[in-house]
Amino acid sequence: MRTGILIKPIVFILLLLPALYYSYAVYLALTGGENLLGPDPAQALALVTGEWSIRILVAALAITPLRYLLNMPKLWNYRRMVGLFALFYVSLHLLVFLMFLLQWQWLDIGREIVERPYITVGFTAFILLVPLGLTSFQLAQRKMGRNWKKLHSLVYGINILAVLHILWVVRSSYFDAVLYGSLVLICLGYRIMRKYSPSVRKFAVLK
Repeated sequence: MRTGILIKPIVFILLLLPALYYSYAVYLALTGGENLLGPDPAQALALVTGEWSIRILVAALAITPLRYLLNMPKLWNYRRMVGLFALFYVSLHLLVFLMFLLQWQWLDIGREIVERPYITVGFTAFILLVPLGLTSFQLAQRKMGRNWKKLHSLVYGINILAVLHILWVVRSSYFDAVLYGSLVLICLGYRIMRKYSPSVRKFAVLK
């Protein structure tokens, strides 16, 4: 019990650290301090917030398979927190895009979302992620019943949209898209096999 109480704040702080670091970098940039973001700070911020978004999205997706494969039911206790951090970083990514790249030009915002496929896909992922965050609490689970699980199965589609977003944005290297896409497919494949295969349901790396 005490170990769990200690680990949860540590995980929380570790997930928050990237946001704190880049907030500090923005503060330095706005106050004439050291440039930690390179020659194009806005683009750098958009990339790093996007990278942390997909990392934490995949981490949230991987908790369920790891919980069964490693026979560690306590991992379930971290799923909500990690999922909410994924929404947090996706929201930061969108905020950076609106504030620093489009500078709140509302006509341009609508045009960019409609005309650029990678923005359309990314914005769709964000829209789908919001209700998952809003219904991630126990009260929502009780009120929605089985519908809660159906809604939260959207996380797989959201991850696929996030991978497509990366494919369009980073055209010089497909390594990240292939890596995260493979992890998403592995998690989805495990979910399907576990649902239909008793042997997969019984299998665990750690007994």
